[in-house]
Amino acid sequence: MISPASPPARRIAALLTGTIILIAGATGCGGGTGGGSATGKVTSITALDYYTDEPEHTQWDEMLTACGRTAGVKVEQRSVPGASLIPTVLRQASSRTLPDLLMLDNPDLQQIARTGALTPLDQYGIEPGGLAPGILSAGTYEGKVYGLAPYVSTVALFYNKDMLAKAGVAVPRTWSELKTAAAELTRPGRYGMAVDANATFEGAWQFLPFLWSNGGDERRLDTPQAAQALQLWVDLVKSGSMSKSVLNWTQADVHDQFAAGRTAMMINGPWRIPALNKDKNLRWGVAPVPVPRAGRTPVTPLGGEVWTIPQSPSKARQEKAAQVLACLNNSSNMLTLAEQHFTVPSRTAVAARRAEQAPSMTAFVTSVATARARTSELGVRWPKAATGIYTAIQSALTGEQTPEEALRHAQRYATGD
Repeated sequence: MISPASPPARRIAALLTGTIILIAGATGCGGGTGGGSATGKVTSITALDYYTDEPEHTQWDEMLTACGRTAGVKVEQRSVPGASLIPTVLRQASSRTLPDLLMLDNPDLQQIARTGALTPLDQYGIEPGGLAPGILSAGTYEGKVYGLAPYVSTVALFYNKDMLAKAGVAVPRTWSELKTAAAELTRPGRYGMAVDANATFEGAWQFLPFLWSNGGDERRLDTPQAAQALQLWVDLVKSGSMSKSVLNWTQADVHDQFAAGRTAMMINGPWRIPALNKDKNLRWGVAPVPVPRAGRTPVTPLGGEVWTIPQSPSKARQEKAAQVLACLNNSSNMLTLAEQHFTVPSRTAVAARRAEQAPSMTAFVTSVATARARTSELGVRWPKAATGIYTAIQSALTGEQTPEEALRHAQRYATGD
């Protein structure tokens, strides 16, 4: 997930270059020291995640503790900052001290599974039933499921109800309606629309709904469909409906602009809802990301973290870790975690219940049903394509290149074509 709970993928591609052999030679790594007795009984296991912020860290600690109790073990939660997770995993792999349970941002799973450091979940009898195809894909590498996500997220269109009502503007459903609405909502000191177009994987993540919903594909970036999607963003900036500062804004910055009334609409995720709810004077709504033409279904990127079981010489520890992982992903706990973190439960039936409980989540629940994992097409080659995408966005929005030129360069960078 590209969110506070799931930092932007800002490190994985370069970091893992040259490290595959390192982990591959360390697949006998154990789950840390301790946790057993003279009789070999497992009394504790370790879990590694990047949930360092509160209340998220405590909420996850409580859930891990509860699931550990059902498995008859104490779960020792260890949290590191998001940017430190993959370096920590690589270091622990080389020293054979990987945790018993490992959380990964879903785009990182294939990179780690490729090294042989993770175990397929079917060997523990864990069946990932009831998941949408995109969610299942996010935890899969070469046909085997290595990770399960208790919850997921995606992006949608947030809009200021009062601003739209005063301007007599309907919630846009298509690109044409979006351009018209953004223009009519723009005033001195206020833009109609905001996105995160910065030069990180976060910028690529925000562009994907426009690329994919128009039939574009990261396997081939230099297509008319991709150029049309990028042209939409260019048109919004050129017309003055969207600030050129989006080139530098993070998703948090976009949220701040929206909350301060400096933009009437924004693309963002459900993790922003708790902060928006704190402002009782702010009346807002959420709708699916607009599509190129009426009747099309938006295709958005899937965010969220997957829990995995690393290789270990202790099968007993792995079995306990598997019991905890299964507990985290049961329907009841999925719903609890989704309520705590304003996310979408991974099982379709549970997600529907979430939408009934919280109408503001409906657009996200609907979009998750057709959302795609970023690695579904390119696998471990996704980071290079993402870099090409956000570089093209920067070039096109600054006017250095046309969308077609920028995307041709992106294609050459991503694939060498």
